[in-house]
Amino acid sequence: MVGMTATNKVRIAYCTQCRWLPRAAWLAQELLGTFEAELSEVALAPGTGGVFTVEVNGETVWDRKTQGFPEPTAIKRLIRDRVAPHRSLGPCSYTHSRAHAPPRKSATRLLVVRNA
Repeated sequence: MVGMTATNKVRIAYCTQCRWLPRAAWLAQELLGTFEAELSEVALAPGTGGVFTVEVNGETVWDRKTQGFPEPTAIKRLIRDRVAPHRSLGPCSYTHSRAHAPPRKSATRLLVVRNA
């Protein structure tokens, strides 16, 4: 992609039997909105057996089976710590940093991965 510098990828695996697609898609939307400049891809990966995991660049940062369902702020903190540790997640930082910034062109992709 031309002009794209972010190479960080997030993968959200969710259970189709449990009907957790809406939860996974909502979390993906939150992450894309928060980290549009830092993420190159957010992928949704359907699975079974009660899976709900979040990976950043191949590292599992959240697993529902051991940690329960995540709060979006917890996931955002974990991702921020890996892809933009200098960045604040507070609401004031968004309005201040974006108020004087030029509009961004986002090349972030949302992928739905189907099992073969």
